[in-house]
Amino acid sequence: MIAYCGLRCDTCPIYLATLEPDKTKQLDMRLRIAEQASEQYGIVLTSEDINDCEGCLAPADKLFTGCLACEIRKCARNRELENCALCPDYACNHLKALFQLDPEAQARLEEIRLVKSL
Repeated sequence: MIAYCGLRCDTCPIYLATLEPDKTKQLDMRLRIAEQASEQYGIVLTSEDINDCEGCLAPADKLFTGCLACEIRKCARNRELENCALCPDYACNHLKALFQLDPEAQARLEEIRLVKSL
């Protein structure tokens, strides 16, 4: 499942925690996610802050709060795009900043652009 920006929702720890049927394991996963957010991004979260998320293409009531606030997601949805690869303004500054953090996201979108242009 590729997000608007090219990230893979199906490998996201929050998405994987949502799918975890064992509530004890799910809580442990959410604790680790909160710790990682603090270490990597300086964001203070608790396990309770890590709500269920079905990926950024899901409706707002099934999203992690961080995904809900994502400017890239908001833009793509406002433009009614399948993903950012199909945007006439590709690659915008929001995407360029993301690509610095995750070059694989750019590679995924570039591949989509190539396939869709055929």
